Amino acid sequence: MKTYIRRREKNEQLVVVYGGWGTDENVFAPLCNDEFDFILFYDYSAEDPLLLPEMKTYTRITVIGWSLGVWAAEYLAPKTGIKPDITIAVNGTPFPANDKFGIPLSTVEGILNNISERNMIKFYLQMFGDKKTYRLNAERIPSRTIKSLHDELRWLYNRIMEQKEPGFRWDFAVTSEYDRVFPAKNQKAYWSNVDTTKHIILPQNHYLFHNWANYNDFITFIQTWKKKPRRRFSF
Repeated sequence: MKTYIRRREKNEQLVVVYGGWGTDENVFAPLCNDEFDFILFYDYSAEDPLLLPEMKTYTRITVIGWSLGVWAAEYLAPKTGIKPDITIAVNGTPFPANDKFGIPLSTVEGILNNISERNMIKFYLQMFGDKKTYRLNAERIPSRTIKSLHDELRWLYNRIMEQKEPGFRWDFAVTSEYDRVFPAKNQKAYWSNVDTTKHIILPQNHYLFHNWANYNDFITFIQTWKKKPRRRFSF
């Protein structure tokens, strides 16, 4: 597992992101600024020891799990010792490889057995939703080797198959209606049964963070979101 960290002495807020499979700092760093400290966990390919800085006293710690990062947050939380004030699950569930609540097993196994440069381009295209968004966010496309992608997905698959019942508290869950990676209907099926989590459905694709200038803007949007029937989604 790899860790990407940004710190400033004056900052009193911390944002922690658990990335999805196949990602790196290119995907998430663009939303950072100097107003908060930032920790990203990604490339879950081994049981490496966590290398975290000495934790400061923060006025607010927000944990965001995206895609398979929702499961990763649950799996790694006991090891990080990070105690969040706000938790947001985005386009994922605690059951990422699951026919009812996650990505169908046959799809996960198909990806695992067919990782190639060509297929990864297709995957990232699906992640961003369409060619236009993919091209506009070219700088956010991960830079990973095929071996690292295969090793990570194999590790994730094995750990997910061993998983226990979820026990992490998620305050908010965000589901993108047009998700082409993690089926929206399966996300809805899971979160509709979790009374303690506020479920937000947006007309977006699997990767949606490019709609916000930074994580604070995204967090504020989620905390203040109210359903507006028959009105177009706007920022």
